[in-house]
Amino acid sequence: MVDLQTSIQYVKGIGPKRAKLLEKLGVRTIEDALYLLPRRYEDRRNLKPIAEVRVGDLETVAGEVLASGLHQTRRGLSIFELVIGDRTGILSAKWFNQPYLQGRFKKGEQVILSGKVSYGLGLQMLNPEHETLLPEDEPIHTARVVPIYPLTQGLSQRSLRSLMKAVTENYALEAPDHLPPGILAKNGLLPLPEALHQIHFPLDLEAAESARRRLAFDDFFLLGLGLALMRREVRVVTDGISFPRPSPLEERACQGLPYFLTAAQERALATIKADMARPRPMNRLLQGDVGAGKTIVAFLAALVAIDHGYQAALMAPTEILADQHYLRAQGLLGPLGIAVRLLNGSLKAPLRRRVMTEIKEGKAQLTVGTHALIQEGVEFANLGFIIIDEQHRFGVLQRAGLQKKGYRPDVLVMTATPIPRTLALTLYGDLDLTIIDEMPPGRRPVKTYLVHEGRREGVYRFIARELRAGRQAYVVCPLVEETEKADLKAAVKMARELARAPFRDFRVGLLHGRMPLPEKEAVMGAFQRGELDLLVATTVVEVGVDVPNASVMLIEHAERLGLSQLHQLRGRVGRSRHSSYCFLLPASSHSTEARERLQALVEHADGFLISEKDLEIRGPGDFFGTRQSGLPDLKVANLIRDTKILEIAREEAFSLIELDPCLDLEDHRLLKAALRKRWQDGLRMFTVA
Repeated sequence: MVDLQTSIQYVKGIGPKRAKLLEKLGVRTIEDALYLLPRRYEDRRNLKPIAEVRVGDLETVAGEVLASGLHQTRRGLSIFELVIGDRTGILSAKWFNQPYLQGRFKKGEQVILSGKVSYGLGLQMLNPEHETLLPEDEPIHTARVVPIYPLTQGLSQRSLRSLMKAVTENYALEAPDHLPPGILAKNGLLPLPEALHQIHFPLDLEAAESARRRLAFDDFFLLGLGLALMRREVRVVTDGISFPRPSPLEERACQGLPYFLTAAQERALATIKADMARPRPMNRLLQGDVGAGKTIVAFLAALVAIDHGYQAALMAPTEILADQHYLRAQGLLGPLGIAVRLLNGSLKAPLRRRVMTEIKEGKAQLTVGTHALIQEGVEFANLGFIIIDEQHRFGVLQRAGLQKKGYRPDVLVMTATPIPRTLALTLYGDLDLTIIDEMPPGRRPVKTYLVHEGRREGVYRFIARELRAGRQAYVVCPLVEETEKADLKAAVKMARELARAPFRDFRVGLLHGRMPLPEKEAVMGAFQRGELDLLVATTVVEVGVDVPNASVMLIEHAERLGLSQLHQLRGRVGRSRHSSYCFLLPASSHSTEARERLQALVEHADGFLISEKDLEIRGPGDFFGTRQSGLPDLKVANLIRDTKILEIAREEAFSLIELDPCLDLEDHRLLKAALRKRWQDGLRMFTVA
């Protein structure tokens, strides 16, 4: 049996030189080559008589070699010309600067050509795919459904296809099939060796789709197994922390709020508290649109844990968001006598040491921080409750890293980024879900406009009117400073220009991620107190910034940002009873696709509809901008087109773990090996014996 982990360079006909080219395509082993899938297929089965081909169409013809020859133009360009004929007509083919073809064809041989037909002195094809066939030969490049592969410099489509044919013929049958026979039969799936063969050289397009369905099922099934094991490890544990008693602190905090919780917030809090009362660790996702009031629910839940004598921690993806949470926690919990501390990378060494000591000694009851919370040296006395904000900015491994700071603490994951159901099943399949589906009273939809550069001055005049009426505004720029490589509006330059001319009568501030923490805090504090009228900022204001008096936002180069990110930014305005506005100003040269995305934001206020559109347009790889650390890649599956496969595979995976929690049955031996290989680093999150 061949080891599919063997280096690709040892496959006959490849060698070190070609192996280096294949490595650029991610192919290092024989198995990698088997999973180097075609981008698309061309159906070249329809062999037409030469007389019936249409000029301008891609056609496939067969004929006898009548003549061939090589000649050069005055400029030194070599042209090899081949003339073939069948009983209906004659067609010539020309290849430029490929003199080696001169000895490839012999008069009287049967040749198949595939290419675009044009008209010169007669019917012709320029640089067509070609194949010389003996009667017993199977075609590779023509007269079949032909795979079209991704390429890199130095590898032609023809040479890569020939290589893949050899790899498929020699090694696809060696692939061990890890799926249990019962699951294969129940779901009508091809055996893995057949799927790997048909995905490359299918009998027809239906066979190619059947093969792709099997491989997509593998992607989702192995992902689902890992998530099912993660969930099971939490649910079989019965000696987690239980918080069964009513919390006087939570009741006092609720009484001190200047508003009533919405019915959706009440329901979410009740669900979370019921989960916290159980002895098993809680792992719950709290999801809601921008401004739905998730943070206050999380703080109230944290008070339940604190009232039972445990510490709580909140981890945020950016320092500015951590600062915002810290200030809000101080305002809500400080009057109750709760010790709230901030821990991030910008703290000076003496203060950092003091905070870490208070955390270790249990004096810090709620610690708000960034990635600094999971760094070595940060020790909690008795961490019992964890809040992770904007989970997609971290990754499941980082979530697990914070969990290890305590003994099976309860975990509440928050996200204000509405996630399509398919993506939620993938990213958060190990979590229980709670949704806040109601906005606080008084919140008004933000009127959103897509404007072009020619209307910039008009937008400036509108913003100035809002500022004179006592409101405040944001101007968001993608970059901090301009670079030679990117012609983008830079925050530093923009702030300087706006303060000089269109807004010289107003107080203009600047906020970006490179500023020292004290400076950032000073700017945000001034904006929140109304001491600044206009804040020019980078996307650091995307989440967590709460200035109800801000009523208008202008987003420069809006086409550079994802829909969900734009929706988050837009959520910084419309946080009061005042009418609010968001202007999207893309570059003059933005694409049709970018305009389609931005128009979706203009037309929709519902974050879930927007996220579905974003996923549909941009695809899952770019949805968040960064990959989920710890989750395995999807080799074949597509979250948009394969929703049904995802749900079936996930259900099968979770059912299998119920039946065989440790995958110890003989039928599951190969499956366990495949799971280990696919998850790799992610195995730290669950146990596979």
